[in-house]
Amino acid sequence: MTTEELFTRLGLADEQFGSRCSSATWERTTQAGVIESQNPSTGLALARVHGCSDKDYDVLVTDLQRTQRSWRTVPAPKRGEVIRRIGQALREQKEVLGRLVALEVGKIHAEGAGEVQEMIDMADFAVGLSRMLYGKTMHSERVQHRMYEQWHPLGVVGVITAFNFPVAVWAWNAFIAAVTGNTVLWKPSPKAPLCAVAIQHLCNRVLEEAGYPGVFGLVTTDRVELAERMVADQRLPLISFTGSVAVGRHVGEVVGRRLGRSLLELSGNNAIIVDETADLELATSAIVFGAVGTAGQRCTSTRRLIVQEAQFDKLMPRLLAAYAQVTIGDPLEPHVLMGPLIDAAAVAQYRSALDTVTRAGGEVLYGGRVLSRPGFFVEPTIVRAQNHWEIVQQETFAPILYVMTYRTLDEAIEMQNAVPQGLSSALFTTHLRRSEAFLSAAGSDCGIANINIGTSGAEIGGAFGGEKNTGGGREAGSDAWKAYMRRQTTTINWGTELPLAQGITFGGAEGGHHGASC
Repeated sequence: MTTEELFTRLGLADEQFGSRCSSATWERTTQAGVIESQNPSTGLALARVHGCSDKDYDVLVTDLQRTQRSWRTVPAPKRGEVIRRIGQALREQKEVLGRLVALEVGKIHAEGAGEVQEMIDMADFAVGLSRMLYGKTMHSERVQHRMYEQWHPLGVVGVITAFNFPVAVWAWNAFIAAVTGNTVLWKPSPKAPLCAVAIQHLCNRVLEEAGYPGVFGLVTTDRVELAERMVADQRLPLISFTGSVAVGRHVGEVVGRRLGRSLLELSGNNAIIVDETADLELATSAIVFGAVGTAGQRCTSTRRLIVQEAQFDKLMPRLLAAYAQVTIGDPLEPHVLMGPLIDAAAVAQYRSALDTVTRAGGEVLYGGRVLSRPGFFVEPTIVRAQNHWEIVQQETFAPILYVMTYRTLDEAIEMQNAVPQGLSSALFTTHLRRSEAFLSAAGSDCGIANINIGTSGAEIGGAFGGEKNTGGGREAGSDAWKAYMRRQTTTINWGTELPLAQGITFGGAEGGHHGASC
């Protein structure tokens, strides 16, 4: 399939408007800057997307507020039916959308298609959830009173996504926000505007056919001042942000000052521990995918490998042999296992990290080169390092794996936890007691803890997110839906007396109010 055919299938053009609200047309602004979408496999432009102006932004938010006032009154199962239709449209376009993800952000096609499948799975989850927005009923301490809680939508939810998951993370948020009665304003990464525009086109068609246009809005911009305005906007009670710790900390502070809510999905510095009982074949496969998948540009990528010292000489030959089998190239080619980094800045960061770690005394065991070819290709790299080195304490968004050894499991867990981030973790073992220790309160301090699977590839059924500098947010499955709603505790007095809680009497006979005495 050529790029031209791909664009035609998805309603894209070489020059594209990037702001959409509930009106029938896209905003036609051409004075707010142009974002050039780039193919990281070639370094060449794919298309130009016109950015959103301040005026467009106000129109978008106002329209989304108006739409939400009617959308919140639609029964939740009917909202779920709309999301079901979007999921079906995604199924029909899975192959072509997966190719667009590969083309614009450099994921191999299998990962791009997998990301679209994640959207489909999220839609299915949201459909079921639309009939399970449960509140609790509590027994009142007062006679002839009933007490319960219910959940109501927040309003307009703001979602800011990163380039590495250009569509799936939006779906985690948007589909749950929508079935819980909210409308959604999406600001995608300026490094992946075409993926967002294509999804908006698909949603526009489905929403209009269903009779509910304008539930989802899109604001495409690379202007920091407009992003700042969105984060500070009182009309957006919740901001979900995926990105770096530095920016996420700022987002949390700004939203917190206005007493809004924030969901922060920030960086990971994820470790796999391999003990002396581990299945090395299983561990090797998990390590390679975790460290090399998406060219190391996942928040759940495996950054550190902590190996029991007796296993080191057994594991490393397997790992080096597996790395030698990793084919690097055009992510749309079926035999390729690793595509490019996203841009020249990412390549520079890769170089800088390797320079830093080698100066600290690190030994490059595999890789370490920038490839001399068009695009932003590097070699997957393994470095013998020490956990306490400053560079190892940081998240480097590149396929660099730092390897170190340990003696006891307590030491390994301490090493794993001794970083500022707390997203994903894994232990490979066949020892029951060690696995339980790793999963205990004294074990992994991460939001995700796995046994005999790697750090990447979380399922949507569980709540996704991490602790410490990872931000503490939770998205996708389990009860993450509660973040998009406000809880209301309700008490109904169906009697003829007015007893107060805690047995308080006020201006009348004990146990109730009988008229004019107060």
